[in-house]
Amino acid sequence: MNLVSAVHKTSKEQPEKIAYHFMGKDTNYGEFEESVARFASALKGLGVGNGDHVALLLGNTPHFLISLYATMRVGATVIPINPIYTPDEITYIVRNGDAKVVIALDALLPLVKVGVTAFPNVEAFIVCETAPETAAKLAELESPVKEKVRSFSMLLASSSADFEPTELDPEDTAIILYTSGTTGQPKGAMLTHKNLFSNARDVAEYLTISPEDRVITALPVFHVFALTVVVNAPLLNAATLLIVPRFSPKDVFEIAREKKATVFAGVPTMYNFLYQFPDGNPEDFSEIRLAISGGSSLPVALLHNFEDKFNVRISEGYGLSEASPVSSFNPLDRERKPGSIGTNIVNVENKVFNQFGEEVPVGEVGELVVKGPNVMKGYYKMPEETAATLRDGWLYTGDLAKMDEEGYFYIVDRKKDMIIVGGYNVYPREVEEVLYAHPGIVEAAVIGLPDLNFGEEVFAYVVLKDKNLTIEDIYEYCKEKLVKYKIPKQIEIIEELPKNTTGKILRRSLKEHALNK
Repeated sequence: MNLVSAVHKTSKEQPEKIAYHFMGKDTNYGEFEESVARFASALKGLGVGNGDHVALLLGNTPHFLISLYATMRVGATVIPINPIYTPDEITYIVRNGDAKVVIALDALLPLVKVGVTAFPNVEAFIVCETAPETAAKLAELESPVKEKVRSFSMLLASSSADFEPTELDPEDTAIILYTSGTTGQPKGAMLTHKNLFSNARDVAEYLTISPEDRVITALPVFHVFALTVVVNAPLLNAATLLIVPRFSPKDVFEIAREKKATVFAGVPTMYNFLYQFPDGNPEDFSEIRLAISGGSSLPVALLHNFEDKFNVRISEGYGLSEASPVSSFNPLDRERKPGSIGTNIVNVENKVFNQFGEEVPVGEVGELVVKGPNVMKGYYKMPEETAATLRDGWLYTGDLAKMDEEGYFYIVDRKKDMIIVGGYNVYPREVEEVLYAHPGIVEAAVIGLPDLNFGEEVFAYVVLKDKNLTIEDIYEYCKEKLVKYKIPKQIEIIEELPKNTTGKILRRSLKEHALNK
C-alpha cells in the first residue's frame, strides 16, 4: 500500500465523500481522483515517468494536491518548493534537483519566462491559472517560451481519466524535500513511498484521524509538517481538508466556525497570532477536538494561555524533514506534559545519545536520534552529509534532548544554537521560556554572541505587548528568574521577529543583525 493507491481506493469506495474545501467550493474524492488521473495522463504525455523529477512552485491550492498525487502516480519524484523563495533559491533547487518539469502558480509567470532560458534541462513549464487574465497571457507568449509552457487547466481538460495507478516500489523516492538548514546550501532529503505512507499511517493512528474529521490546512503544504499531518494523514483516512490559502487568524477562525473544524495544526507563531487576535472567540474553536503544535518548541506560557482562552488542549509533537517528519507526539489517551514533545509514535523509536553514540541515562542531555520506517534514504547527491547524519541505522537530528522516566522527550535546544558562557551551557529555549512568561512580552528569541572574556554572551530580542516596559524592567525580571550566567547581557526591543514562511524564527538573521550593528 502507498498514498496513491490508498486515496484511489477511497475514491472508489466513497466517491461522494468530501476530500477538500477551497474558496467556498467542495470537491469530493471521486472528483479529486478524476483530476489526479487526468493530470497523471498529461504528465505521461509530456514524457514524465519513473525516476523523473517534477518541481512544484505551488501554495495552498488544489493544484498542489492534484500535482502531488499525479506525479507520484506516474512514478516520478516530487520536489516541493516554497513559491515565495527568491529567484536564487529557486534556481539552486531546480538545478540541484534535476527537475524535468516545473509546475508553477501563474503569479510566477515572469519567472517561468526567464526559466525557459535559464533552465535548458527543464522540458516543460506548467502554469496553474488562479487569475482570469492568465489564459490570455499564456496565449500571447512568444517563441521559444510558448513551446515549453503549458496550461494546467487545458492539460487537465484534454487528458484521459482512465490512468490507473502504476505499481510503485516502496523504496523509490517519492519526494525530495530541501531543508532550509542553518548553514550552507539546502540539502535534499529523499523520502520514499514507504517513508511517506508509514508516517502518514502512524500519525493518523496515533492522533485517531477518522473520516469524520475536518482538518484545517493552513500550514504551508510545501512544508513537511503540513504534508504529513494536514494533507496525507487525513487523505489516507478519508477525512476532509479545509484549505486556507494563506494563514491569517481571521480566516482560520472563520473556516473553523463555518465548517465545524475538528483538527487544527500550527507552529508556535501561529498559535501566538491566534491568541493575540482581538476578535478570536472560543466558540470558533468549539468543535476542535485536537490542536497540534510542531515545527519548533512551543513556549509553555503560550500553551497555557491559549488553552485557557480557547478551552482546547494542544498536543505538541516533534519531527524533521529527514523523518517524514514525525517521530513523537504527546499521547491523547494519557497525560500530556507541557514542554514535552511526547513519546514515540507507533513504529518509531527515539533515543538520546552522547558524542560516542551511547545512550545516556534518564534525565541527561544528549543528541536526539530516530529510527523507523519514516527515516529518509539519504540526501540527494550528498553522500558525505548522508553518512554523517545516518549512522548505524539511526538518524542523528542535531537536536539536544532528554528523556524522563516515563519515556517523554524534551527538546532542550538545537545543538548548533547552544550558548557556552564561561564553560556553562545556556540553552536559548530556557531563557525564552522565562521571557515568554512575562505578561508584557509577546515574543522573544535568544542567541549567542562572541565575548572576549566568557567565550559567548546571551543576547535577547523581545517584542512587547506592554509598550511601557523598559529594558531595565526586563533585566530586573530576568535577575529574579535566572542564574547570573543565563541572564541576557544585551536586550533589544524590536517590532517583529524575522520568520520564514512556516513561522520559524530566523535566529541566523538575528545573529547577523546583532553582529552588523
